[in-house]
Amino acid sequence: MNMGIDFLILMKQEWAVIAILFILLFIKVGSKDRTNENILNLVNVLLLLNLIGGFFGYKDGMLFNEMFKTNHLIVMEKNILSLGTYIIALQSSSWLKNNKHVLEFYLLLLSTLLGMFFMISAGNLLMFFLGLELSSIPLAALSNFDLEKRKSSEAAFKFIISSAFSSGLLLLGISLIYGTTGSLNFSAISEHLHGGPLQIFAFILLISGFAFKISAVPFHLWTADVYEGSPVTVTSYFSVISKGSVLFVFLTVLYTVFKPYGVTWNNILFVLSVLTMIIGNLFAIRQNNLKRFLAFSSVAQIGFILIGITGATQAGSASVVYFVLIYSFSNLGAFGVISLVSALTGKENIEDYKAFYKTNPMLSWVLAVSLFSLAGIPPTAGFFGKFFLLMAGAGHGNYILVTIAALNMVVSLYYYLNIVKAIFMDSNENPIKKLMIPASPKLALIICSTGIVLTGVIGYVYDYIYSMSIGF
Repeated sequence: MNMGIDFLILMKQEWAVIAILFILLFIKVGSKDRTNENILNLVNVLLLLNLIGGFFGYKDGMLFNEMFKTNHLIVMEKNILSLGTYIIALQSSSWLKNNKHVLEFYLLLLSTLLGMFFMISAGNLLMFFLGLELSSIPLAALSNFDLEKRKSSEAAFKFIISSAFSSGLLLLGISLIYGTTGSLNFSAISEHLHGGPLQIFAFILLISGFAFKISAVPFHLWTADVYEGSPVTVTSYFSVISKGSVLFVFLTVLYTVFKPYGVTWNNILFVLSVLTMIIGNLFAIRQNNLKRFLAFSSVAQIGFILIGITGATQAGSASVVYFVLIYSFSNLGAFGVISLVSALTGKENIEDYKAFYKTNPMLSWVLAVSLFSLAGIPPTAGFFGKFFLLMAGAGHGNYILVTIAALNMVVSLYYYLNIVKAIFMDSNENPIKKLMIPASPKLALIICSTGIVLTGVIGYVYDYIYSMSIGF
């Protein structure tokens, strides 16, 4: 009896997503008299209930011979992803209200979320890989959701090819790890690492696979094309939810499974972080399309996150989770405005936003605050997020890396403030007309703006995450 109750409680968040999937599937199969507006409202309510339910009735434990595990930190990470998914669902209403494949969109979206949940809770490399594939394959279909657009098909093709390559690297690394340690369980692997050449090679393959998933340089080449070709809603999901889930797992794998290789992966992440920040910033400066701009912006942000990981302390772990939460509010705030403008006008270039403030002051301020947070300008939450990341890196003695990061922050100010300048200061004979903001996207923008302001100011948020984080 207790085993059955534990089975339900420990996998509570997974069961909730599965329940929503079945509800939507039954509606798809059985209901003929349905409107897109009713479906969107139902999904928003179900995702809100899923988010609220994630904060109650959980406990630490393991299932299936340590293949599945959960604790307070893992529950927190899943709640961050649930929050991001709920915000994206609110933002997507303008785009999906006239789409005939609304149910299919959410079935694919929630399937990826379920895979991410299993991936985060994995205590076994095989479980991790299955969760990764469950989250990746529906994402390819989502990137091709604008079926009438050629760019969308190209984005899906490029994502499938790059994803297959990175999955191949991961699977080969997992095979070699199993061959040299005799186990796939995280706890057993760390006990059998001896630093042999084959194990080091397997470890490098795993690092490369993760680097593909988070778009770290030089494994980032798919990112801009996939972001540009995908619908804006899917692009925001790629940028925040997909990357956030992989970062959470990456953190666990490095800090627990490969703890004996701390010096090795610290040196690797040093190089990856420097390359990712510099290349991401240089390419972001050159972009005119906002989706490509935010693609390279997200590449640069990954460079900062890697600094926090190199801290290899409880502060390093906490700073990464904290920054992913802040990044969710900031990036989804920016993407929320871009998504709304794209759905109502079809405009996605920076030049289109000249004099945007004159016709749409509320949207202009939301976009500006989001960009300020991404740039790390105080008093937005982005400043505190980057501050804790740099402090975690400095605490481990990576002063050169922190200095390079500080210089890159100065560079990033240029291209973020360049967009703010276009919105508030540049003239435009034909600015974007005044847009009517539907209730759901407006609520999403309010949540993001509030989160950007309060997450940094309220110190309890970081303290709470720090109390649950893992040390090295």
